[in-house]
Amino acid sequence: MKVRIFDTTLRDGEQSPGVALSPENKLNIAKKLDELGVDAIETGFPVISEGEQKAIKMITQANLSAELCGLARTNQRDIDAVIDCGLKYVHTFIATSDIHLQHKLHLSQDQALEKAVESVEYAKSRGLQVEFSAEDATRTDRDFLKKIFTAVTKAGADRIDIPDTVGYTLPNEFGSIFKSVRNNVPNIDKAILSAHTHNDLGLAVANSLAAVLAGVRQIQGTINGLGERCGNANLISLIPSLVLKNSITFQNKDQ
Repeated sequence: MKVRIFDTTLRDGEQSPGVALSPENKLNIAKKLDELGVDAIETGFPVISEGEQKAIKMITQANLSAELCGLARTNQRDIDAVIDCGLKYVHTFIATSDIHLQHKLHLSQDQALEKAVESVEYAKSRGLQVEFSAEDATRTDRDFLKKIFTAVTKAGADRIDIPDTVGYTLPNEFGSIFKSVRNNVPNIDKAILSAHTHNDLGLAVANSLAAVLAGVRQIQGTINGLGERCGNANLISLIPSLVLKNSITFQNKDQ
């Protein structure tokens, strides 16, 4: 089985305490990631600042081989900021767990689903490749998770990401979520399933491995596991584990 490597060092990695990368730093890191052969680079979160937009535009103009992605919430302003930076690939997200919906977004499940579908449809109408993430998916009601993934897949999402946003899940639980989605979401095989893990329980790499064994075709991580709180899946550990222990090959033949 071939697996894609999605590197988020420049976005989630920069959320490490005390880390602030200049546009020039970001460009240099992006070039090195491209030399390493990652399939996709999450260049940043364009809407958050002019400095972020400057860095992303520098990266998009560098003629890199990797796919270049920008993060966006489920609204047109965020998605337009991705487009304005010259990106063709958007990673859009909305929280789906009850705790986030009630206490952070103040939305019902139906309202969140509507926003998710509208954002995917809008991004597709602008010619973007779309990856959709259900933030805090591992604490989301399973039936609602299937419902929202069914809806965004129907709306045209190219990739479906299941993030363990707060590093809450054990490997057997994480793998079971992917198996459930694969078995219960119509036409899910038309999209690439992706895993995004955090290391709060020290299980980011283990959870990523469990996801791959459950049929995931894209894993997200950072160099040296950089990231907010306890960090993200460490690609430096995860990639050798896939190669040496699981006979996984990678989509990028030069990797």
